[in-house]
Amino acid sequence: MKILVCISNVPDTTSKINFTADNKEFDKNGVQFVINPWDEYALTRAIELKEAKGGTVTVLNVGEADAEPNIRKALAIGADEAIRVNAQPKDAFFVAQQIAAIAKENKYDLILMGKESIDYNGSQVHNMVGELLGIPTVVPAFKLDMVDDTTARLEREIEGGKEVVEVKLPFVASAQQPMSEPRIPNMRGIMTARTKPLKVVEPVGAEAKAEYVNYSKPEKKSGVKMIAPENAGELITLLRNEAKVL
Repeated sequence: MKILVCISNVPDTTSKINFTADNKEFDKNGVQFVINPWDEYALTRAIELKEAKGGTVTVLNVGEADAEPNIRKALAIGADEAIRVNAQPKDAFFVAQQIAAIAKENKYDLILMGKESIDYNGSQVHNMVGELLGIPTVVPAFKLDMVDDTTARLEREIEGGKEVVEVKLPFVASAQQPMSEPRIPNMRGIMTARTKPLKVVEPVGAEAKAEYVNYSKPEKKSGVKMIAPENAGELITLLRNEAKVL
């Protein structure tokens, strides 16, 4: 079974976020980047399936050269090979086009990724990839098991419960907790990752459908106003005129 796992290179949640002076771009200076945590669930489950059923796991990243340390980390965790599309990920459609092009060329049985990236939280790429390839998409799934060599069973949350889905290969799925328990690379994995193939390819001729005009931080919270318990009228006035929630 050939599995493709798509990973994003995202800022660590502990990083201090800043933008350039004109607020046109994200300022990467001093920012620690990590594998998107949701993608790690997909990666670990793919490796578990490979260990149980055989096959190969390829990781794919659409990004520039600064993503390669985290691509190597994915190889150290247990992926067999990696592909990097040498392009800045402009928007969800652009990224989906790149993934679909790679998938068409290599004919993977299963395409996995996290349910969203923690930087833009778009949750769009998996559905676009499935549509571009003309194959089923199951999102988001918290459990994935193989029924046999051609069929998988997935579970996902729905309002008021869960849904069990059986789908034929190939298909696209996005992962969420607790699909797997993310792994930490061991020393042997780190050493072997250095010699595993990492192929760099140029992007296909796809134009982005969206443009980021500018960035801004949330406004700082204003001070707290204390209202005496017996002065309910003032509280109602403030909620109506200042907070505008009534």
